[in-house]
Amino acid sequence: MVGSVGNGLADLGASMNGFNKAAAAADPLPMEMEPPAEVVAAVAAAAAEGNGNGKAEEAASNGRREIVMGRNVHTSCFAVKEPDADDEVTGEREATMASVLALYRRSLVERTKHHLGYPYNLDFDYGALGQLQHFSINNLGDPFIESNYGVHSRQFEVGVLDWFARLWDLEKDEYWGYITNCGTEGNLHGILVGREVFPDGILYASRESHYSVFKAARMYRMDCVKVDTLMSGEIDCADFQRKILQNRDKPAIINVNIGTTVKGAVDDLDLVIKTLEESGFKDRFYIHCDGALFGLMIPFVKKAPKVTFKKPIGSVSVSGHKFVGCPMPCGVQITRLEHINALSSNVEYLASRDATIMGSRNGHAPIFLWYTLNRKGYRGFQKEVQKCLRNAHYLKDRLMEAGIGAMLNELSSTVVFERPKDEEFVRRWQLACEGNIAHVVVMPSVNIDKLDYFLNELVEKRRTWYQGGISKAPCIARDIGVENCLCGLHK
Repeated sequence: MVGSVGNGLADLGASMNGFNKAAAAADPLPMEMEPPAEVVAAVAAAAAEGNGNGKAEEAASNGRREIVMGRNVHTSCFAVKEPDADDEVTGEREATMASVLALYRRSLVERTKHHLGYPYNLDFDYGALGQLQHFSINNLGDPFIESNYGVHSRQFEVGVLDWFARLWDLEKDEYWGYITNCGTEGNLHGILVGREVFPDGILYASRESHYSVFKAARMYRMDCVKVDTLMSGEIDCADFQRKILQNRDKPAIINVNIGTTVKGAVDDLDLVIKTLEESGFKDRFYIHCDGALFGLMIPFVKKAPKVTFKKPIGSVSVSGHKFVGCPMPCGVQITRLEHINALSSNVEYLASRDATIMGSRNGHAPIFLWYTLNRKGYRGFQKEVQKCLRNAHYLKDRLMEAGIGAMLNELSSTVVFERPKDEEFVRRWQLACEGNIAHVVVMPSVNIDKLDYFLNELVEKRRTWYQGGISKAPCIARDIGVENCLCGLHK
């Protein structure tokens, strides 16, 4: 999104312009890294231009940020310039780049302080792995077949996959999987496996499924049926049954959400399976479980329904950069070994087998995952899940006490509430919004102090937004239910 690029530079520009004195006091730059005047001026100019266009966008869309392609990108980026002939002698270019990177780091620290809307765990320390950054580690090909390329991390990758296979009750000789580049790739692969198992199958997914599910349908030219959802955001199995019965002659490929994108809703896997079998689809369905966020949290929630391959599911995927806390986007995809042959082909060039979506794969990601799993283990994750749920309930209760409508699903750490009126506030706290609602995803890196900081600022802002009754808070009863809405009509 172009707006995001501009906003990021605006934050960086603010830090650079005047060196952000408060931040500098806490994190001073070495004298040799003080930015040249032209660097400060260029970034400040880009920030000012980005802010101006941002306001124009808001005005054009009645307070909602418009998504516009091609705006501000070239004028506000950091240009790449060819070195001068004497650069190697003076070292001026190296000093300039070092100052830009140092100030960019400072902006990242600042933006991390105001990060609440997206499900990333920013609490990690991988200093011990810095020694590996000098190597190009590439896990191309099948994780279980060593190719001719020797600089890989398959020994870490398979160790991580074994851990997840145990979590989801699959024996080592019954599963196949790999470390993906993100949660979307896990969905693309899981749905592709389903399509290969049932070439004429129809894909069913709830309307609140992640956009990557519908992207997969477009990419694979699959018939896709959207299923209605309940107020909670989980799939409506009554509507699901009606729709599969309209296509009873075709196998069903189903995406089941273990935590939806906006509301954090967990689809009822057992009810989905029961609906399929009672509708005459026994042995004619494939279920992919999209557990991008909550797939790794739900095993540690007491009394939560279990995601397990002891049930007739075909694949499960999770993200590694969300709850786990990897610094780079990555994920894990696990499927049954019996299914993967329908997707595989031998590649002589690699001396391996191709069964993944991508060719080259990030070999560093499995090492980061392995490191975290070893440090935390099942017990460590259980403690972090309990902390996230406690803090999510704290946030929801505080919002309601402040007269702000809010909802929290039982098996979730995603708190949904009324969309803030001011888009500058939305950008400052990096909130994810849809229509009249926004959400905060409580991750291990989100503590009570951060939530109080956010809540106090939100309450103070609302006094100005709705002062004198000229403007009213939005009604969100249609989004989260009458019992959770605290607008003037439902208070």
